[in-house]
Amino acid sequence: MKKIAFIGLGNMGGPMAANLVKKGHQVVGFDLSETALNSLASVGGKISNSALEAVKEAEVIISMLPSGKHVDELYSEEFINSLQPNTLIIDSSTIDAVTARSVANIAVSKGHKMIDAPVSGGTAGAQAGTLTFIVGGSQESFEVAKPILECMGQNIFHAGDSGAGQVAKICNNMLLAIHMIGTSEAINLGTRHGLDAAVLSEIMQKSSGRNWSLEVYNPYPGVMENAPASREYSGGFAVDLMTKDLGLAAEAGLETKTSTPLGNTALNLYRMWSETGNGKIDFSSIIQFLNGKSK
Repeated sequence: MKKIAFIGLGNMGGPMAANLVKKGHQVVGFDLSETALNSLASVGGKISNSALEAVKEAEVIISMLPSGKHVDELYSEEFINSLQPNTLIIDSSTIDAVTARSVANIAVSKGHKMIDAPVSGGTAGAQAGTLTFIVGGSQESFEVAKPILECMGQNIFHAGDSGAGQVAKICNNMLLAIHMIGTSEAINLGTRHGLDAAVLSEIMQKSSGRNWSLEVYNPYPGVMENAPASREYSGGFAVDLMTKDLGLAAEAGLETKTSTPLGNTALNLYRMWSETGNGKIDFSSIIQFLNGKSK
């Protein structure tokens, strides 16, 4: 079992750290939230007063932070120099590929292994230990990290070198936003013409419009009992987080002069929905925006 420092114990990081504890690892966590720290302590993890304190004896460091700025600030030269030799660093934040490559280059130059390993699966997947990890980094680092990732997820993919995990993640989330909007638009049109949303959804699931949003995450209230739409769009993946990821996709498109017209349209729609005060509810709530609601 490994000595693991976990930095960032929010809605995703907290359950991930808890699953590592359940698998027998020694986990020391740090977060700015006292509630998050207490939650880790309640399942047998240890807590620390700072990130530097958390990593003192760590063999593995895992971070789950809000943005590239936070990742860049965490992995400062002082922080990297404080690590044990040959530490494995796993950053599961969803950030821009440029920052992911930059911090990885610094860590590797100091003799450490580092991968970017953003996740898919949401808070439910984090809690159940069924996340998908999309990894960027060397093959050697991937193989070393894989047993740790398997304690928190079911599907582990090696996308390529440093930054590749971030690029694959934002491509996936851009597509997710696009087909969620398309699904919402189609259901909204059908119900406006008097169709039952559940019946229409079943028809489209068995037809060429079939997609994940229809099958797993239906945006219309009452169609799927366990979907956020059936609990007033609480929980799940927030509108602001989707907006952030679509922004990263737009930046990636500009970097390579790649046209992403549907991705950009999705970004604008989610940004407008967030600006009406709906940034904290689930992203499937975009159907309400299309239906003309503001709250």
